[in-house]
Formats: sequence, C-alpha cells, structure tokens
Amino acid sequence: MFSKILIANRGEIAVRILRACRELGIKTVAVYSEADRESMHLRLADEAVCIGPYQTRESYLDQERILSAAKITGAQAIHPGYGFLAENGAFAKLCRDRGVAFIGPTPEAISALGHKIAAKKLAEKAGVPVVPGAIGEPKALLKASARVGFPVMVKAASGGGGKGLRLVRDPKLLASELEKAGAESLAAFGDKTLYLEKCIEHPRHVEIQICADTRGAVAAMVERDCTVQRRHQKLIEESPSPAVTPELRRRMQEAAIRLAKACRYSNVGTVEFLLDTDGSFYFMEVNTRLQVEHPVTETVTGLDLVVEQIRLAAGEPLSFSQARASEIRAHSIEHRINAEDPDCGFAPRPGRIESLELPGGPGVRIETHLYQGYTVPPTYDSLIAKLVVGAPDRTAAIARARRALGEFKVEGVPTTIPFHLRVLGDKRFADGEFDTHFAVHLLEEGAAAKPAKVPAGARA
Repeated sequence: MFSKILIANRGEIAVRILRACRELGIKTVAVYSEADRESMHLRLADEAVCIGPYQTRESYLDQERILSAAKITGAQAIHPGYGFLAENGAFAKLCRDRGVAFIGPTPEAISALGHKIAAKKLAEKAGVPVVPGAIGEPKALLKASARVGFPVMVKAASGGGGKGLRLVRDPKLLASELEKAGAESLAAFGDKTLYLEKCIEHPRHVEIQICADTRGAVAAMVERDCTVQRRHQKLIEESPSPAVTPELRRRMQEAAIRLAKACRYSNVGTVEFLLDTDGSFYFMEVNTRLQVEHPVTETVTGLDLVVEQIRLAAGEPLSFSQARASEIRAHSIEHRINAEDPDCGFAPRPGRIESLELPGGPGVRIETHLYQGYTVPPTYDSLIAKLVVGAPDRTAAIARARRALGEFKVEGVPTTIPFHLRVLGDKRFADGEFDTHFAVHLLEEGAAAKPAKVPAGARA
C-alpha cells in the first residue's frame, strides 16, 4: 500500500479522496492554483503545493508541474479524480515512466477507450450491442446517412461533455452540421474525426460501474440512471433505475464485463449505455475514471469505490465478488448542486458564500468543499456540492431528498436547488416515466407558466 498520495484535483472530489486516504492511514499532498488558496482541500491535506496561476493549462493540466510536486514531496501515487487529467492516457504513461503510480486504468486501456470510434469497434468485437452508425470522412458520412436513417446524431470521436455533438433531423442540413461539429471537435480535442449514429428518440441514460484488478477479475455493479440531464450534462442520478428489470440488469452487467475483459481493464470505470423504450440497450462510451455520481453506487452497495481504487492501483486483488457487487441495500438519489441560476439558462454565478446550512439526518450525505466565507471562483466548474440520499425504496428516497433539499440553505450565490425540488415534485419523475428530454421539457413548462417580466420604467 502507498504511504503518500498526491491528489491532482480540486473542489469536492479532492476532499472526497483526501478523506479516503486518511481512513487508510495514507499521507496526502494537495496541489492548488493561485485561485484555490482558500479551498477546503488544502486544510485537510498533510502537505500542499501551489502549481501555478488560475489558468488550468498552467496548473491543473500542467503534467510536469504535477509530477514535480509529486517528486519533491515523495508521493508514490497520483489520484487524478475526475476531469482535468483523469482520462489522459499520455499523463498516465508519463506517471508510469517516472515511477509514480497512476490511480486509474493503464495508459493502454485509457487510449483504447478514450477514442469513441476505437471504443465502439472494441465493443462490437466483444459482443456488446452498439447503435447503428457509420464512421468516415464527411463525404462518406453523407452517403451513409441514408442507410443509417434520420434522425442521426453527429458525434466527435474524441468528444465528451456535448462537444462536437449534433442532432440532425433534416438531411439537407447534415453537410453544414458535419462541418460545424468537426470545427468544434478540433478546437476542443485537437481531433476533427466524426461519426454518425442512429438517434434513439426517447432514451434513458443508464450506466454500469465496473471494478477490475490486474489479475483479470472484474465485477459489475448495480446500474445508475443518469437520465435527468440538460445539454448532455447530468443533473440527477439514481440507483437502481426505475426502468431496469433484474434480467435487463444482468444482461447489462454481463456486457460491461465482456468489454472490460476485452481491453484488459483494471481499476474503476463506467460503461455507459442508451436504453430504448423496448428494453434494448446500446453502448455509448466508457469513462475510464471515477464518476461524479459514484456516491450513488456506494450508497446502494455499501462499498467504498475510492478506497477500492487505491487498493487496486497498489496491486491488491478485487475485494468483493460479483454477487456482492449486485447487492441492492438501498435506493439512492444524487442531486448535483451548482452555483448557477436556473431561471437564466443555468448561467454560472460565482461569489462569496455568506451563509451555509447543510442538511443532515438519516440517509443524507453531503459531498462539498464549501464553507461559510468561501468564495466560489469564476474560473472553474460551478459544481459546489452533491446531495446524496439513501432510503429503503424509491418513494422514501424521493421524500428524503425533498426534505434534505428543503434544509439546504446557501446565501450569497444562487443555486440549482429550486430546480431539483421542481423535479422531485413532478409526477413524471415520481412515476419513473421520463427520458433524456425530461429536464428540458420541465424547464420550458416552467418558463411558460411564469408571467412575462415588465421592463423597468414600463407600465404594467
């Protein structure tokens, strides 16, 4: 086991990893940019190293600065968290070359799964269902679109977070959308390679958490439903999914395990699927890292995924069986609380936290780096907390989440808490009858119900 780990991240995930290390008796090193001098994760770490200015490319994305921090502090391993360098195969390889353990999968697995076209081919070879589609240059994609059938999704091969993603219903618009998506992908990822997929009109977004050791053992856990999202960004996650039967769960788990074994995957990862209304499911991608929503799975199973990550990276065997991974001990829902204004298009609203009251009680877990007096910087992601609840069943979990959100008080910045309460109060969510368009429809309905604002100086 490692004696010292450097956490190459910030915010709530850095705090989460630091706490896991402390429970394992492992010393920690926090790195931070000049914008994060007041961040909570510095208070919890044994050591802290400033790695540069607020610009991410000169701090959290600077591989040499992070490795230098590891060297001068004697850290034996680096935990990348999520985002930043977490899915960077080149960084994972550089860590290995420098003799520092990377807490994640191998560079080869990251590279094989990080490119969506390569990952889709690997999934097909492993017998995992994939959405009908086509790969190639824009001219080839234009020709293939008739075979695939409209509507189609244009996707960036190296994409993520909705970058380079286009829904095209009109064949006449495909050429221009391919051009736009290629330019966006090139700017975001340095790669303009695109592919087409048949659009599943009313899908759910369901994912399977996997854990694997270096000996070839793989376990697939109970699914997470991430269907409530906006602009391809997840807002609410829950487990188990209200749309997944035990038989469907088993088939999705088996598909995830086949894919993991096909690329000799090790450590923690997530296989994401689209679930159609008829029960068919299709491979989307693999996230070769810890997910933001990992506490949902921890609540359902009672297992600690961060501790498992560290143990697996240290070469230890998987600590639980497939039967244990499939145990459902609760129903869990996670709400991502962002410093954003839902009434203004979810625009980020950084600022000083003037007052903070966190909910508690049975089955309530808060993951946050906030404290009263902390200033949310404008330079990074607007996620400020995750509220995770666990209860005996879904109805009880919804009631517990509503109660906890009602107790969650943040003054100084607007948050997405009102939106989450609206979701929980909606019959479609309560009945489990929703798809990936649900959040957008809910927002549109809310906007239509509000009276028009009268400009200042005008007569009402």
